[in-house]
Amino acid sequence: MRPATSTRWACLLGALLVLSGCRELRVQALQRGTTTVLGSGKELVVVRDTATLDRLGIKAPVHFRNEFAVVLLLGPHTQTGYRQIQEHLSPTLDRTHIVLFEEQPLDGGQPTRPYRTYTLWIAPNSLYRRGYPVRVVTPSNQPIMETTLP
Repeated sequence: MRPATSTRWACLLGALLVLSGCRELRVQALQRGTTTVLGSGKELVVVRDTATLDRLGIKAPVHFRNEFAVVLLLGPHTQTGYRQIQEHLSPTLDRTHIVLFEEQPLDGGQPTRPYRTYTLWIAPNSLYRRGYPVRVVTPSNQPIMETTLP
């Protein structure tokens, strides 16, 4: 081998080794909104199929072959104007930590049929491990919900 060729191979091999050690976790908050599907207060739901997403009354482009979703539902509310605001999302190999709060309407809202607010996160299936903890807290670190992947 010529020196230039062996140098290229060494650089390529080194780059592959470095990249194989990187495990960037890409979890994204894809969607926020409301749903009229009611339930019992707060829920943190792990969604692995379209039927579960439909049961929650949420339409989202989740590619279940390569990814899964986690949905935080809060409420029910009978006044308009509630919404969830995410401040921080920190996925690691050990856990996912989300800082979020629900904002009340400044004007008090208007009476409406009961609804729930939600935030939907999408994560790659490579992050899915049985027993993996997902924790949602307020900005003052008060727990909202916690679950582990089933």
